[in-house]
Amino acid sequence: MEKETTSGREEDFRIVLCGANAYEQKYYFNEQFQALPENIKEELHVICVLFTEEIGGVFTIGFTPRGEVRMDTQAEEGDLLYDDIGSGLMIKKIRQTKREMFEALEVYYRVKFLHEDAAALLNEDADL
Repeated sequence: MEKETTSGREEDFRIVLCGANAYEQKYYFNEQFQALPENIKEELHVICVLFTEEIGGVFTIGFTPRGEVRMDTQAEEGDLLYDDIGSGLMIKKIRQTKREMFEALEVYYRVKFLHEDAAALLNEDADL
């Protein structure tokens, strides 16, 4: 898994899974992931909304071209309420507390979208 930054670059993402925008007070979920279990979709919704309520700005969860989960946050220029330091700390906390869910999402993405062999991925995880 890659280390997240708070200054996301568009080329780091292959596809966005979900995100929230504090400025518009909206949540986005990519319909290509509709097959995910409801509890996972709800957990992602909670993570995104709570992040933007506490930190501000725009927060997204997506995948790199290699299928790694990537979290990104950014703020509009001049947004004095955005917590730049807190954003990095909160991403780290989310990564730690939701590690298993993100690992499962990576396997799901790599199998469904990158067409990798599920058995090989599960064996790879077991070896680690």
